[in-house]
Amino acid sequence: MSQIISVRGFTPKVPESCFIADNSRIIGDVEMGENCSVWYNAVIRGDVNSIRIGNKVNIQDGAIIHCTYEKAGTFIGDNVSIGHQAMVHGCTIKNNVLVGMGAIIMDKAVVEENVLIAAGAVVLENSHLESGYIYGGVPAKRLKKLDEESMQFHITRTADNYVKYSGWFKDEE
Repeated sequence: MSQIISVRGFTPKVPESCFIADNSRIIGDVEMGENCSVWYNAVIRGDVNSIRIGNKVNIQDGAIIHCTYEKAGTFIGDNVSIGHQAMVHGCTIKNNVLVGMGAIIMDKAVVEENVLIAAGAVVLENSHLESGYIYGGVPAKRLKKLDEESMQFHITRTADNYVKYSGWFKDEE
């Protein structure tokens, strides 16, 4: 079965610079920017609404990106890392964000720039996460200020590393 699947007249738009793992699925009204990567068993399902993904976004193994019919599309900015088995649903994630492993971000939540969401956190519907902080817990709460060193180490380094990792796999094709 193809990794890129059309539905309801929409075919995903995926630039050549992206790495798409062979058992991932990208479905429907999805547009991705340059140098993105979609890893093993990840699903980006734009069957019921639109999903827009910026540049240098990595969607790690087992992650799910979806939206809500006639209610909430999903918008992901540049330089974003979506951790293993995270779920991003009908929300907005702005630039320079790291979504930790197993985290959940629900409908109409807005994650501002320069945010780190801890592994396992649950960002409730309609939440607004302010720029420059680390959020964690169930439900997610602001834990502490994100200093420049942590931002560079966790957010920027992770996004850059995933561009490098995807190059290893594209070289093998």
